Amino acid sequence: MSVPKPSATPAAAGDDFSLKAILPPLLAIIVGMIMVILDSTVVNNAIPKLVAYFDTDLKTIQWTVTGYTLALSAVIPLAGWMTDRFGAKQVFLITIALFTIGSVLCGIAQTPEQLIVFRVIQGLGGGMMAPIGMAMVFKLAPPERRGSIMGMLGIPMLMAPAFGPVLSGWLVDSVSWHWIFFINLPIGIIAMMLGVKYLPKSERHAAPHLDVIGMCLAPIAFSMLAYGVSEGGSSWSQTSTITGLSIGGIALILFIFVELGQKQPLLELKVFKSSDFTRGILLAWIVQLALFGAMLIVPLYLQSVMHYSALETGWILMPQALCSGIGMPISGRLFDKIGARPLAFSGLAVISISLFILSGISVDTSLWVIIPCICLMGLGMGFAMMPLNTHVLNSAPRRLVSRVTPLTTAAQQVVVSFAAAGLTGYLTSQIASHAASAGADANPLSAVVAGYGDTFFLSACIVTVGVALSLILRKPKKQEDGGTAGGDAPDPAMMAGH
Repeated sequence: MSVPKPSATPAAAGDDFSLKAILPPLLAIIVGMIMVILDSTVVNNAIPKLVAYFDTDLKTIQWTVTGYTLALSAVIPLAGWMTDRFGAKQVFLITIALFTIGSVLCGIAQTPEQLIVFRVIQGLGGGMMAPIGMAMVFKLAPPERRGSIMGMLGIPMLMAPAFGPVLSGWLVDSVSWHWIFFINLPIGIIAMMLGVKYLPKSERHAAPHLDVIGMCLAPIAFSMLAYGVSEGGSSWSQTSTITGLSIGGIALILFIFVELGQKQPLLELKVFKSSDFTRGILLAWIVQLALFGAMLIVPLYLQSVMHYSALETGWILMPQALCSGIGMPISGRLFDKIGARPLAFSGLAVISISLFILSGISVDTSLWVIIPCICLMGLGMGFAMMPLNTHVLNSAPRRLVSRVTPLTTAAQQVVVSFAAAGLTGYLTSQIASHAASAGADANPLSAVVAGYGDTFFLSACIVTVGVALSLILRKPKKQEDGGTAGGDAPDPAMMAGH
């Protein structure tokens, strides 16, 4: 794709860098990405209502989250090929339109199966927004300001998680759950208008070879593994669990071998040869696995156990996003000075402490114990997430940096889908186990609370592993050109994720 001439590109401007110069395209990118993030937060808060409305169970409705994230992961690797073939601006606008159409379809769904299918359509539309958008932002920011710009990007992007649950709660309680999807229509229209006006024009290029085999194997591997993990929450020995994990595992192994043998792979797995990259992305996965799983479980607890309405739950969850908004710009500035290790260690330690406290909840636990814990989780996320993401981009070998954005974004969505499937299945299993061991005369609510406590404890243990691993992070090695691996501004193709 074409990009602005080097002289006009802020990342290449060096001392002439001006924040004002990147604000218009940054705004266009943010609005499109906010729509995707907003959708995730509003659906999490509405899950209990969807279970009741469709008269189904939690595991079925949970697939509206898992199916959505797996659809995202399936199309993310195509970002590079699509942008080469059609141009980044065109693809970004098309995905916004498809996501908006999928949202409207979700709003008119009549059955849980229809809702799951329409959520998949949403995911297919929104999957490429993140890699293209993040690559554009990474390109716009000069290396010495990258941490600050990425941290600043997180502030408006946190408007969605901050106000999404409140908006969702109000719509679910006062209007209808259908409107948590219809709300994307005006946002999508605004994003389209801004994108048409402010995103740089792009040219079409001769598209590289499309890795068809990899494109087929990746969705099979990720979806079947997520299905197996979800079923494993009930029993790891049942046929559905073994089948899902077996098919998914075989497809994943085949996918890895195919990608390593391709000259132009769908996902450039050779980047894992960089130990700095591998350490950073493993830590990022741990944070996402535990934190996003907990973010799904907390709204369920507040509504199903403490009996708060969806709107009240939204207000309770808002401080978490606001605390993330406080921590993110601070961590962005500190990253440019001290690197990712101390920030990741402190952020993960705070998250771990808050989850361990939540693991001790009981029927009598006060809301004023829960709120400080979710605030700590938000603060820890603000300190850990953005430095880790920026560290991963900076630590990629320079020749592979243009493939890192779709790879890391795809991996994140897969991990989030595993978190949603695995922790929801584990929660259901633990509730059933405690209910069976307590007997018929016991208070059924006690078994439910104990199941939530076990799930928070599992999340805390996962984060604790991350705390230990954060100690082995180091600043990326210097390359021959004197820059860090991937630390200099990527080539223009970076904007396309190719």
